[in-house]
Amino acid sequence: MSKETPCVAVCMIDPRTKLCFGCGRTLPEIARWHAMESADRLAVMALLPARMTEAGLAPIAASPKRT
Repeated sequence: MSKETPCVAVCMIDPRTKLCFGCGRTLPEIARWHAMESADRLAVMALLPARMTEAGLAPIAASPKRT
């Protein structure tokens, strides 16, 4: 995964908070992610830890890469 993405390949949306269990982004953020400017992506990424904490969601670790 790119350094400019919080994606950990756990793509499931919490029905209560509407946030991805893996990264904390909303569906609209995920949908427009690749069209966003780098600064905008980094700004969203800076908000994600607090967003996940406030929502009561624990970040899920990335799946190990298979060799």
